[in-house]
Amino acid sequence: MDKYSPFTGREHYHEWPPYSPSDLRRKEAVVQTARQMLIGALTAPMAGGVSQIEGQLLYGKDELEALARKMEAFAYENDRTEEIYKYEAVMVRDSDAVLLLGDYRCLETPLDVGCGLCGGRPDCSFFYERHPNRFGMVDTTDRRSDTPIRGPLCGARVNDLGYAVGSALWLASSLFVDARPFMSVGMAGKALGFCPDSEIIVGIIVAGKAKNPCVDIFPDYHLFNMEKVVDVSRKQFITARIVPSYDYRKWRPQNKVEEE
Repeated sequence: MDKYSPFTGREHYHEWPPYSPSDLRRKEAVVQTARQMLIGALTAPMAGGVSQIEGQLLYGKDELEALARKMEAFAYENDRTEEIYKYEAVMVRDSDAVLLLGDYRCLETPLDVGCGLCGGRPDCSFFYERHPNRFGMVDTTDRRSDTPIRGPLCGARVNDLGYAVGSALWLASSLFVDARPFMSVGMAGKALGFCPDSEIIVGIIVAGKAKNPCVDIFPDYHLFNMEKVVDVSRKQFITARIVPSYDYRKWRPQNKVEEE
C-alpha cells in the first residue's frame, strides 16, 4: 500500500479482491471508526460517574480468524446454540473489525444500591451470598467456573455496559458503518483472554461494505457463504479447463450455425 502523505497523493478504494491495497485502505478507514466507537463507549453515561468499561479492538485476517475458530469450537458444546456460533463466526471473518466491550466492575465492585437487579431481592444479598467477600470486598482471584459467566453479576453494572454498547452503535450509525452486537463474539473473546478484567463482554462486528455481513443469512451459512462459494467456483473453473485436454491452437468448437 502506498505511503500516506498529508500533502499530496491519491487513493483508490474497493472492497474486492479482499486484502488488496484498495481494500486495505477501506479497512483502515473502518478501523478508525471502530476506535471512535470505543471512545463513545468509554464516555457513555455510567452509574455514579465511575469508569467501568474496558475495550479491545481486533482487526486483521489472523486476529479475526482466531476469534472465528474459537466461536466454532463453542458451537459443538451446546446443540441449542450450534448454528448461532457457526453462522456468526462467518460474520466475524467477513467483517473489517471486531470491537469487544466489557464491564470490569459487575463482579468485583457492585453498585451497592439495593436495586435487586441481580436476583430479585430488594437488596444486594443475592450477590454477596454467592461470591466470597470480606467487608464488601469481593475476592475474584478464584477464576474457576462451571458456567461461561461467574454469576450473579451486578445488574446495574450490566445495564451500564448496555449504555456503552448503545453509544458505540449510535456512533457507527452516525458514520454510516454497519455494526451489530453479539454475545457469541463476546464469549469467544472472553475465552481468548480479551478484556481480561471483565466478567461479561459484548462483541460488536464492524464492517464498511456494500452488503452488511450480519443480515440476510440463510440456512447452512457456515457452508454457503461468499468465501466458500468463491473457493468452489475456483475449483469448478480449473476442473472445466482440464476437461477438453486439447491444444487450444488446434481445437475450436463450432456451433451449428457456423457448420451450416
